[in-house]
Amino acid sequence: MGNLGKIVSVRGSVVDIRFEDLLPPIYTLLYAGESIAIEVLTQMSSHLVRGIALTPTQGLSRGMTVTDSGGPLKTPVGASILSRMFDVFGNAIDRLPEPDDVEWRSVHHAPPSLSRRSTQSEIFETGIKVIDVLAPLERGGKAGLFGGAGVGKTVLLTEMIHNMAGHHEGVSIFCGIGERCREGEELYRDMKEAGVLPNMAMVFGQMNEPPGSRFRVGHAALTMAEYFRDDEHRDVLLLIDNIFRFIQAGSEISGMMGQMPSRLGYQPTMGTELSGLEERIANTDTGAITSIQAVYVPADDFTDPAAVHTFSHLSASIVLSRKRASEGLYPAIDPLMSGSKMATPGVVGERHYKLAQRIRSTLAQYADLKDIIAMLGLEQLSSADRAIVARARRLERFLTQPFYTTEQFSGIKGKLVGLEDALEGCERILNDEFADVPESALYMIGAISEAGERP
Repeated sequence: MGNLGKIVSVRGSVVDIRFEDLLPPIYTLLYAGESIAIEVLTQMSSHLVRGIALTPTQGLSRGMTVTDSGGPLKTPVGASILSRMFDVFGNAIDRLPEPDDVEWRSVHHAPPSLSRRSTQSEIFETGIKVIDVLAPLERGGKAGLFGGAGVGKTVLLTEMIHNMAGHHEGVSIFCGIGERCREGEELYRDMKEAGVLPNMAMVFGQMNEPPGSRFRVGHAALTMAEYFRDDEHRDVLLLIDNIFRFIQAGSEISGMMGQMPSRLGYQPTMGTELSGLEERIANTDTGAITSIQAVYVPADDFTDPAAVHTFSHLSASIVLSRKRASEGLYPAIDPLMSGSKMATPGVVGERHYKLAQRIRSTLAQYADLKDIIAMLGLEQLSSADRAIVARARRLERFLTQPFYTTEQFSGIKGKLVGLEDALEGCERILNDEFADVPESALYMIGAISEAGERP
């Protein structure tokens, strides 16, 4: 029969359970009735534990018997999880039979030790011009996609999955934390049509699920990623959409558990919880987990504690701008606010570094001149300033790119652009080779050689 307890109280998702014999350790999974799962979070006394329900609590009542599962929450790992879609408990949610030949592992693991971590810095090419030139990603690093609602975080993530499957032999794990179920269903269909599903697994804890489930789904996805890195020695691309919802779920749990809130109502343990997840994403001697995380920024306020804490873990920050989106400059990445720790001469090389600095300088000067242009007009600028404006406007348009993901909306075929092509294009624009070419010829093209092909 195992270790049995009785429910003492139920308050929303928080359940207090009394055990007479053996007190279950923290993180143990308990089951009430047929399918209600509760995770132990604190031990209140020698006989009382307090847990959070990972499933809806309808039907729970005082006095109900609870069974100790004898272990923590587990997730399936193995080659057969690829091309499948799971929930936080490892159940298949794609209406196909449960995968066989899987091993079940605990979702709680310590980060890899320092002695196992790789110290080499390598660039991870995405095929997206503005990212590869101005905010290059690190292989085995963490990149954040920052932006408010509706500026294109999920579209950019989907495009990256498409590009990775094309020229990286690795595995992609997509983790949906607190996102809309519509997005999960659309992503599954898009990935199937693009033919990248065989190298991909998806895990979802959706918006309508209890906070306990949304909080643990990130750990479940990481456990799958660690299997491919450590056991199969493959490179893994871990996409998390959205890391803010992870913090939000922790905040809800913290409030229900009665903890004192910290700044702006966030949980006092936010830094620890986020570190526990982020530090497991690492580049080791056997393989690398490269993570790209969408970060919702509440009310576009980058001083929000959730955004500030997430920034500290990242090697690259890609900031999406609502203003650029409104101007039709897609991907709507702000080149002046985005940055990367990889963009140093020692990692990307002297030419790339100097070119990125020149691009930033040109765009920054253009931003300063915009007020004068708005008040007095372009004619009042000196000829040198007019040349800077012309270069900056051409650069802005060249750094736009048609995506495979958005072909059905835009009608423009998607383009994948190599780093060398992107650098050559920027260099030629800065050298005024395209001063006589209309700006529109550089808009939504791939390599710079396409500029002359426009009618």
